[in-house]
Amino acid sequence: MNSRVTMVLAGLLLVGAVIAGYWGLSLSRQPQVVEAVAEPAPTVAAPSIELPSLPAREQEQRVPVVVLAQAVAAMSEISAEDLLIEELRVAPPGSFAESEPLLGRVVWRDLPAGTVLNESSFETGGPLARMIRPEERALAIQVDEVISGGGHIQPGDYVDVLLFLRDDERNSDRTVQVVVPALRVLSVGSALGADRTGEPLMPPVSAEEQDSRANRRAEQARTAVLALPAALTTRFMLASEVGKLRLAVRSIDEKLLAGYQAGTALEDQVEELNRQLFQFEKLALRQVRRPQPGLAPARPAGIPVYHGSDVSRQYP
Repeated sequence: MNSRVTMVLAGLLLVGAVIAGYWGLSLSRQPQVVEAVAEPAPTVAAPSIELPSLPAREQEQRVPVVVLAQAVAAMSEISAEDLLIEELRVAPPGSFAESEPLLGRVVWRDLPAGTVLNESSFETGGPLARMIRPEERALAIQVDEVISGGGHIQPGDYVDVLLFLRDDERNSDRTVQVVVPALRVLSVGSALGADRTGEPLMPPVSAEEQDSRANRRAEQARTAVLALPAALTTRFMLASEVGKLRLAVRSIDEKLLAGYQAGTALEDQVEELNRQLFQFEKLALRQVRRPQPGLAPARPAGIPVYHGSDVSRQYP
């Protein structure tokens, strides 16, 4: 009995061993799956572009210009500590390239830091005197918001001066005349324009200061200064006395300021105005004749006559 069981178990083990061997042999014969690894694409190097050395080029084209390193008060001598040489692409007209000729010179007005020095920095006189030519005069007039174009007239604008004459004892009809056309505005209130060469006479204003000035609508300018040909100053003064003036702004497309800075002569303009404009001297003489004091005979003082509390005068 025991031998039979042993034989059966041995047969089962043999069959299991055969099955296991066959299964292992079949597994070993299966093809192995090889995962293809994608190779990275070869990187193409971008062509290198050699840019020129911009700082080196700019350094070759720059020129030295003398500026103020710090603010200088009026009536002060220029020292070496006050000067600084800046390298600029374009030198402003009239500027200095060396600081030695400026040492010891006296400035006649306050100059802020960063000012490009030129000969006008050492000239005497106020700002208005540096804004006009020898054949011009600077004359101030009283303005309000209506006369000054709604308060929008700025230094550098060109205006026509209009005169309105009311009908009165000196003028029988209402008339409107152009007194002097194309006058340059030098200043409006405390705002100054540029000098004869186009250089600003006031230092640049910060953005905060510009905003604060724009908000001061209530503080309108009360005066405006105009540049007049010297031959027309009497005409302008007479017109301001006989009637009411109004300023009419001219277009910037006329290039009047550019022509002035280019050196356009004023003599021909004055002669043409004298031929075309109305002579206001005639208006000044057209008035009711009145006896001048001292020429008419004085009336006698008379003799007082008293009637109780009443007093009367009798003239012989």
